[in-house]
Amino acid sequence: MLGLERFVPFHHGLLGHPRRHEPYTRPEHIRMALEDLGAAWIKLGQILSTRADLLPPEYLTELAKLQDAVPPVPSEAVREVIATELGLQPEQVFASFDPTPLAAGSIGQAHAATLFDGTEVVVKVRRPGVVEQVEQDLELFLNLAAAASRRWELAEEYDLVGLAQEFAQTLRSELDYLREGWNADRFAQNFSGDPTVHIPRVFWELTTSRVITLERIHGIKINDLQALEAAGVNRSALAEQTARILLKMVFEDGFFHADPHPGNFFVEPGGRIGLIDFGMVGSVDEPTQERLTTLLLALTRRDPDRLVEAFLDLGVARRRVDRAGLREDLQHLTARYYNRSLREIAVGPLLADTLAIVRRHRLHLPTNLVLLLKTVMMAEGLVAQLDPDFRLTDVLVPFAERMVLKQYSPLRWVRRLGTAGLEAAELGAELPRQLRRLVRELEQGELQFGMRPEGFEPLMGRLERLANRLVLGMLASAFIVGLAVLMAVFHPPNVERLVGPAFGLGFVAAVLLGAYLAWTILRPHRG
Repeated sequence: MLGLERFVPFHHGLLGHPRRHEPYTRPEHIRMALEDLGAAWIKLGQILSTRADLLPPEYLTELAKLQDAVPPVPSEAVREVIATELGLQPEQVFASFDPTPLAAGSIGQAHAATLFDGTEVVVKVRRPGVVEQVEQDLELFLNLAAAASRRWELAEEYDLVGLAQEFAQTLRSELDYLREGWNADRFAQNFSGDPTVHIPRVFWELTTSRVITLERIHGIKINDLQALEAAGVNRSALAEQTARILLKMVFEDGFFHADPHPGNFFVEPGGRIGLIDFGMVGSVDEPTQERLTTLLLALTRRDPDRLVEAFLDLGVARRRVDRAGLREDLQHLTARYYNRSLREIAVGPLLADTLAIVRRHRLHLPTNLVLLLKTVMMAEGLVAQLDPDFRLTDVLVPFAERMVLKQYSPLRWVRRLGTAGLEAAELGAELPRQLRRLVRELEQGELQFGMRPEGFEPLMGRLERLANRLVLGMLASAFIVGLAVLMAVFHPPNVERLVGPAFGLGFVAAVLLGAYLAWTILRPHRG
């Protein structure tokens, strides 16, 4: 953004934007531009709204308003997709099929249907042509990211190409309904022993990459507070139950629903919670859990040095980091929570402060960690709607304590030692062969070393400025000498009348060049 938007009265209804008295803010301009560009760009904005490590809160809030406001697919096109994928017309597959969609999105739309045995289902159908359109947009994203990284230092520092590739991977996974079905089955297995959670059944005989058939969930949306009150639901108990479900996914299963907004949670009669929409999921592997535990311990012990190491171990650094500055910021962070137990700390503000440090030092969080932080923050917001007095840390702390005990249990250390012993044995067996290869390359002169001269950038900049001054000085001298030689050797007619103006112009040009050269030498330079 060039800052020119304030001169264009978009808020007066230009280009179809809603009229209002106040000018649109920059985040609002970006959100409306993404809406105008179409489905894939809206998805990009939705995903960016989860990247609190990249964007400040005002942008996250505005981008979170992006919705898949697209017209529904015509019923004939839906019938054609179902017939192509399932081999039969909808009335041959379902006892009833409602052509009016329950919801329409940029990827697909959902229809209510009934099987011949009376089971109510939801049939999600992918929009025709969406894969081709998405691939075109993704190619454009990747090209723009590559061009920006070549020409914009900040884009390279944030690894814009890597972010574009992550977005492409996320969007492609949402296009495949088979993957969503596998995700639903995995959640069903993880909660198979919990009667308080309802994961819809996948009807695999009626599911392909373009069509997925799921058991229909009936209930009250979890943010419909009036309906919950009318049904006599204990909102405080519901908040605790919801928090436990989400935290179990993260800390016990290592596989979690990464889009826990209220529209994906339903409260069924009897208090069971039904979950839907498993297109976006996240995972936390064992090494990440261990690093998060180390980070938590460093935070509770208010150890800034260990906190820096834990931060960097999470893989957030893709460039040289100002460790002293990072340590100072983390020390200020821990000082704010001095003499407060974990149960007294609100998770949302703590994560917001942490992510502000991540942005300030231009660190980059791995995708799974971004999804994890977003899920925890959304979980706190979700339970706060149900019960403003409920604190997520009341449920979070026991999970965190179990993580610490699990990491430092004797069984875990025995297993670690066994793994380390195997790796040491493999290294001992591999080392002679690697040493022979190294000696052979050394003897043949084929050994090469790679260097990244990041620390030389300021020096290279000074050398470039010095070279520019030398070239400018030589040009000024050549101009003066050349002018004098021409005036002495070349004698055109009426030369006397031309000498004065030519000399004057040459003198002025030489003075200007010399003054500019002196200014470039004397002015202060950064770095």
